[in-house]
Amino acid sequence: MVNGVTIGQAAAFVGVTVKTLRHYHQTGLVAEPPRDVSGYRRYGSAELLRLVQVRTLAAAGVPLAEIGPLLDADADADAEEFAAALADVGRRLTERIEELSARRDTLHRLAEGDRALLPDRACALLERMPGLGFGPDYVAAQREALVLARAMVPDGFDGFLSRLERCLDDPVYVDLAKRGCEAETWAPDDPRIEELATAMADHYLANPALLGDPAGRRAWRGAGAQYRLINDHRGDQAPVSARLTALTEARLRAAGVPVPHR
Repeated sequence: MVNGVTIGQAAAFVGVTVKTLRHYHQTGLVAEPPRDVSGYRRYGSAELLRLVQVRTLAAAGVPLAEIGPLLDADADADAEEFAAALADVGRRLTERIEELSARRDTLHRLAEGDRALLPDRACALLERMPGLGFGPDYVAAQREALVLARAMVPDGFDGFLSRLERCLDDPVYVDLAKRGCEAETWAPDDPRIEELATAMADHYLANPALLGDPAGRRAWRGAGAQYRLINDHRGDQAPVSARLTALTEARLRAAGVPVPHR
């Protein structure tokens, strides 16, 4: 009478492939059973039980390198130690699930465009701009500025959003900003550029809330390099707007406003 089953039968009974079973042997998770007189290895109930245990833990997400010690602990230690070891594995699996869930959420946000890189509050501001009369180029530039600001000056990002919210709520600011967009069609030496810069600076000075709160300004005070990169990232595409911004900032600094230097 032949005792035990062949490797193929054992794999089928347990629900793994022969290749997987051989890998368990190679890693020492399951001891190879002895061969019969015909030279075939025969798997008995003890080997099958070990295979089921290994397969179950592996399917639960326990790394193969930890399964052997875990099963040996079950055999050599008390149930409390085994339960503690399983709890530790469970904790790490939970952390992995949370990490994968965060990645999945990022993929979903990628499908939604702006929401992959910006919070909902920033996206809401971008969505408001077309209704206020701003064109797609202006909105795209603002989107890029928000993405850069969030990445490079995270401590100042909320203040940056608050300032932009106040600006978009101010009809005079919106009108001046739209005139700034129109200025791109002007000649670089058009005197209206300096007049518009003066009007913008005067409006900021008359409405200091548009410059942001003190905490927000402090976050940007030591971020001159980042400020320059954010403000100049489209300077080659919109040279007049870049000059208009520089002139406005110069007038604000002359009035004592601590605008970061480019």
